[in-house]
Amino acid sequence: MSHVEVYGIRHHGPGSARALRGALEEFKPDAVLIEGPPEADPIVELAGDPGMVPPVALLAYSPAPGDGDRRAAFWPFAEFSPEWQAIRYGLAARVPVRFCDLPAANQLVPAPAGEEPPVEAIRADPLGWLAKAAGYDDAERWWDDVVEHRGGGPSPFPAIAEAMAELRARLADEPVPAAPPGDPLREEQREAHMRRTLRRTLREGHERVAVVCGAWHVPALRAKVPAAHDDRTLRGLPKTKVAMTWVPWTHGRLAGHSGYGAGVRSPGWYHHLFAARDRPIERWLTAAARVLREEDLHVSSAHVIEAVRLAEALAALRGRPLAGLDEVTEATRAVLCEGADLPVELIQKRMVVGERLGAVPERTPMVPLQRDLQAEQRRLRLKPSALGKEQDLDLRKPTDLERSRLLHRLRLLDVDWGVPADTGRSKGTFRETWTLAWRPEFDVELIEASAWGTTVRGAATARADALATHADALADLTSVAERCLLADLGDALPTVMRALADRAAVDTDVAQLMSAMPALVRALRYGDVRGTATGPLRTVVDGLVVRVCVGLPPAITGLDDDAAREFLAHVDAVHGALSLLADEGHLERWRRTLEGLLTRPDALHGLIEGRLTRLLLDAGRLHDVPDRMARAVSAGAAHDRAAAWVEGFLSGGALLLLHDEALLRLVDGWIAGLPADSFTDVLPLLRRTFGAYPAAERRAIGDRLRRGTEPREGSSHRPEEEVDETRAAPAAATALQILGWPQP
Repeated sequence: MSHVEVYGIRHHGPGSARALRGALEEFKPDAVLIEGPPEADPIVELAGDPGMVPPVALLAYSPAPGDGDRRAAFWPFAEFSPEWQAIRYGLAARVPVRFCDLPAANQLVPAPAGEEPPVEAIRADPLGWLAKAAGYDDAERWWDDVVEHRGGGPSPFPAIAEAMAELRARLADEPVPAAPPGDPLREEQREAHMRRTLRRTLREGHERVAVVCGAWHVPALRAKVPAAHDDRTLRGLPKTKVAMTWVPWTHGRLAGHSGYGAGVRSPGWYHHLFAARDRPIERWLTAAARVLREEDLHVSSAHVIEAVRLAEALAALRGRPLAGLDEVTEATRAVLCEGADLPVELIQKRMVVGERLGAVPERTPMVPLQRDLQAEQRRLRLKPSALGKEQDLDLRKPTDLERSRLLHRLRLLDVDWGVPADTGRSKGTFRETWTLAWRPEFDVELIEASAWGTTVRGAATARADALATHADALADLTSVAERCLLADLGDALPTVMRALADRAAVDTDVAQLMSAMPALVRALRYGDVRGTATGPLRTVVDGLVVRVCVGLPPAITGLDDDAAREFLAHVDAVHGALSLLADEGHLERWRRTLEGLLTRPDALHGLIEGRLTRLLLDAGRLHDVPDRMARAVSAGAAHDRAAAWVEGFLSGGALLLLHDEALLRLVDGWIAGLPADSFTDVLPLLRRTFGAYPAAERRAIGDRLRRGTEPREGSSHRPEEEVDETRAAPAAATALQILGWPQP
């Protein structure tokens, strides 16, 4: 007669995994069924490959590219996941391993429009109900105490099955108020398919079948449900075409805070509990001490010993079988970190959650784009890591230049494996700094991007062509041109430059032309650094400069407050871009345009006039700025316009006020002379202006004003009578000691 054992587990639990492995070794099944998508049956044997290193995940996705509604789903496994241990046991014992959940082809079908069906409170949180019955207010802590922290003893699975049967009986007899999220109908379909798979396995002649599933499903799989009932439940289910593969996963994505529904609070802690079978608390705190020492924090062996004692004492006081993460964390904070929170946060990030990144073997099914990226990663020695790390690139070195191009090509494909520290806007230097962090979702994005090509370069080129073809604004086109130069996509540049030249020739919106300028200038500088031909781009820039200078005067006059602030950003961006370009002809044309605007200040908004005055002062083109400021803030000027003028003038930084006493006196006198009601009106503008300065500069301005703006001649420090000799004595003694002079 057939013998079926159903093991109810918690996904990603070290105690469940250890107990399940022991139960399987004792039961010795001739077939193992596991909750998961049956489409993965053909690739389950890859889990036994030495190159498969958890955490990993099964990925189901729609293979049809470019459908605009790609759906994907993951089934993650860690080393401490019971399902993973069941897979490894079955493969090692050479018995069939199959997945028995509802197929991914049914689960990936988009849900119909409308609200999600409600789910009963018990179904939503069965562990919470059991924990409450046991006197716990924390379901995860209760489960840890009764299952995950068990050191041995009898199998927990009969008790788990009995508890779930009681909960499901109560659910059937006494429905409780609805509590989303969830779908009881979907659960019924899943359990019907599990029973169908079990029946088929038994019909094939297997006599000892082990079924590994979530604890909630155990009573449903043990129930005597007619096959006809399950056939009716599963008849006519919509489905879609899917493909299945393995992908690397991370501990961070196993954590509940990542949004993963079956996540746990502390994947790193659970991995430690599974791997460290003896003295787990001592080993954990020793590892924590090592992490702190790597950060140059003093932690001795005595600290570790005392922390172990404290953790065990806390566990005993709370009636726990083993010190849990709460006790270990409290001991770490109190002893190893001496009450400081920042070192505890470091341990939380590196150890409690952790960023372990799994690996899959070379023969895992992949789209060509994924394989090309793997080849590029090996060629350029860029190993993916889940832990974000900085990568400094020197573009004068061929390998670093190739690394930069690869990362920029991936960003064109929306695969942000690398994020530039300066958001890609370096000033044409030979250095770039990237932060690299691999996320499992990138595999889905690579599959999606495979619609553009089979190699990273080819796909990025096709994507750039499409972006240029469908760009709505000139600034969008200039951004594409810049990204093509960064990524060295010479095949895409002709299409992009043709579209850019055509759009720039007919665009009459000066604001659009100005917003396009910075990206084009950066692209020219990138071309110089990277050795990329930029001739057509230079022609476009030359034309834009002329058109901006001609169109700026009529466009910048008569603006309201919002429009003036928007144009101020454009003016600053163009000024910075032309300064970066360092073309004297273009700079001279631009400065003459600004000088012409200042000849009719009545037509300019105060914010614009003040900013243009400052730009020309910094360029050495104005020598009467005190007189201009005096007129702008005179008693006859409207207070709001005067405040806007000051904001525009000072938006370039506070150092000018520190070094020009006349300007500082003018600003101070104007503010001091404002009537009370006018001061209230202009205060927000003043706060915005001075609030943008660094604290040290604000403090220096205040100090100058407090001392009356009249420093001692030939000296920048306070008069001798203001020096506090008592406070200065320790500093003077230290300076004398450093210099080797005798103490007074």
